[in-house]
Amino acid sequence: MGSRSELLYFAWRNVKLRIGLGILLVFTLAALIGPYFAHHDPNAYVGPPGYPPSAEYWLGTTTFGQDVYSQFVHGLRSTFVVGLLGGGIGTILGVCIGLLAGYRGGWVDEILNMFTNIILILPTLAVLIIIAAYLTVRGIVVESIFIGCTSWPWAARAIRAQTFSLRVREFVDLARMSGRGTLKIMLTEIAPNMMSYLFMVFILQFGGAILNAATLDFIGLGPTQGVSLGLMLNNAVLWAALQLGMWWWLIPPGAAITAIVGALYVMNVGLDEIFNPKLREL
Repeated sequence: MGSRSELLYFAWRNVKLRIGLGILLVFTLAALIGPYFAHHDPNAYVGPPGYPPSAEYWLGTTTFGQDVYSQFVHGLRSTFVVGLLGGGIGTILGVCIGLLAGYRGGWVDEILNMFTNIILILPTLAVLIIIAAYLTVRGIVVESIFIGCTSWPWAARAIRAQTFSLRVREFVDLARMSGRGTLKIMLTEIAPNMMSYLFMVFILQFGGAILNAATLDFIGLGPTQGVSLGLMLNNAVLWAALQLGMWWWLIPPGAAITAIVGALYVMNVGLDEIFNPKLREL
């Protein structure tokens, strides 16, 4: 309890964590509640084309008369779904492979490490572009799965290194002597002792998944159905929103992606300062 109270104390004092978490909460609430205030379908033609922000159209309309606010709040939802699914899959794969390779060692480590290195040297974005280009029907879930399945190698290598240092500790030796199996030792002895690190890995995977999805969407290889912030940027650039002075179509999705990913990075730095006693601000 003392250690937990100490962490909460330093978490509350950490300005970076509070700023990052505050920004993330704002966009999370907008993604959850915002669609209930959207009176139009995001892809429906509901108003005059290129109409600036007003009381009726809070973020104006697109070149085709679509409500930008409706697209924005629904796009935020898609962004968080991709982050959770893609980041979650990448984290789970990295944790499983890293724990097993680091704990078992020997030929198991060599095979898993070789597989990790093969995936690691592949150009992730190029692979995602090729896969997306050959899929005639693409959705948020499919995009998230592909992103998660290509983003885990760096996490696996980092967790493997952490596991190497933990597997020789006394509490792990005692668990082996008591007859506990490999899986139980990894899940109940090793993983809990690096939980803070695993949480930071998930935050980085979350932000990476959002950036990868935004890149695919921006170049036109995102979901074929629905709406996302990256697709909003793609359409805004494609239909010359900047040249036409339609800033309300271009700036909100770009600013949201930048703010969310930036907030995640700031949170990660703040958490590192909290969990690492040497970096704490007294």
